[in-house]
Amino acid sequence: MSIYVGNLSYDVSEADLSSVFAEYGAVKRVHLPTDRDTGKVRGFAFVEMDTATQEDAAISTLDGAEWMGRTLKVNKAKERESKGGGGFDRGGRGGGGGRGGRY
Repeated sequence: MSIYVGNLSYDVSEADLSSVFAEYGAVKRVHLPTDRDTGKVRGFAFVEMDTATQEDAAISTLDGAEWMGRTLKVNKAKERESKGGGGFDRGGRGGGGGRGGRY
């Protein structure tokens, strides 16, 4: 599982995040996405820790905490939703049944 960390300062580094989360256990990985055009941090990150217990401790303590002048949003990361295609209907209804054009 992974932890989502939002509302980060644009000055944050992977080392900064790793040191904060290390207070709650072993940090396996930190991913700090950057804008592909500018290379600047996008204001959120994903942190992976050794155990769910460590992740839960970090989430419960850091969610809503102030850090680097920002109020953090910290929770369990959700699985990325796949984007359309493949003939699946978005509304939970049966197949396309005679409906032409775009939705």
